[in-house]
Amino acid sequence: MDPVTVIGIDPGSINTGWGIVRTAASGYELVDCGCIHTVSSSKTDFCLRLAKIYHDLVAVLERYRPGEAAIEQVFQAKNAATALKLGQARGVAVAACASIGISVSDYPPTLVKKTLVGAGMAEKEQVAFMVRCKLGVPRADWALDTSDALAIALTHLSMRRFRALEKLGRQQTGR
Repeated sequence: MDPVTVIGIDPGSINTGWGIVRTAASGYELVDCGCIHTVSSSKTDFCLRLAKIYHDLVAVLERYRPGEAAIEQVFQAKNAATALKLGQARGVAVAACASIGISVSDYPPTLVKKTLVGAGMAEKEQVAFMVRCKLGVPRADWALDTSDALAIALTHLSMRRFRALEKLGRQQTGR
């Protein structure tokens, strides 16, 4: 398989994590990662926060030019206003990818956790630990939102590899 570079995005209206991972002969390689922080206050217009997420994410995408993007699906929030804001931040992230022609796949949080940790209800710290292990990073000072974004990218690459193996198996068996 040819090397693939993927950006994982963990959308949030205050913190949007992003992480870029590339396939390598030995598994996976961390390219870069970070978190887009917006100011949350009564004086800050929510639209300006969304614009910052969009512009900062486009800058990352233009800098690294990943071939594909993966984003976390919106979880079921207890507060409708929170879910709406999260959905808007997610929409801005998808639009940023689409604006420069990058296809986007989405994954539910439980699948991401199950893929990395083996349990769909794993804690964020468990996910962060497995992300560091898979990427060979003994210590990391990045935010949990960044770990989540890297986990989404790793999940996408795992699912991509699984689909390729599944297709190969069908070809070999003639199904």
